[in-house]
Amino acid sequence: MRQQQPKCRWRISDDFWDSWDALFEQFGRLERWNPYRIPGCWPDADMLPLGVLQLGKRSTFFTPDEQQTLMTLWSIARSPLIMGGDLRKLDGPTTALLTNDEVLAVNQRSKDNRPLFNTGGLIAWHARAPASEAHYLALFNTLESKATVSVDLASIRVTRPVPVRDLWARKADGIARDRLERALPAHGSALYRLG
Repeated sequence: MRQQQPKCRWRISDDFWDSWDALFEQFGRLERWNPYRIPGCWPDADMLPLGVLQLGKRSTFFTPDEQQTLMTLWSIARSPLIMGGDLRKLDGPTTALLTNDEVLAVNQRSKDNRPLFNTGGLIAWHARAPASEAHYLALFNTLESKATVSVDLASIRVTRPVPVRDLWARKADGIARDRLERALPAHGSALYRLG
């Protein structure tokens, strides 16, 4: 008889709201809880405070770059995606964030998710695509100004040139050889599939 995988999640913070300081703290929390994640069980970084909040009183305080960073971090860390805004009042950009099937695949089906580094405000996470040789790579700039994030591909066991797909833009983004390096805006992020 096939044993079923457990299904569970656990909260890792108090209520999460739309401030950069609160989002920045979730990087550390998700990294600290990541070693305890097993298939079917995930750390829950709490709701997505996007779109119209507080019973229609206001819109999210997150900038567009911060909103993408939130969705990228929750996806690569496989946190449950629980929308905290008013679904009846979604605008186009918020709907695009919540319905990008390529990003949702990272959240729902990736494996071996782990942080690679958190150095001087520049952060990278890695995961594998199931039943594939492909890799997912999330890059983050938590600084207050534009910065370049660079990942040595040997650190994720990629030793040959690989095609890069930008999952947020939903398009090819060149070939990576030895390193993947991208300039990101302040509080910005990127999410790629390699291979």
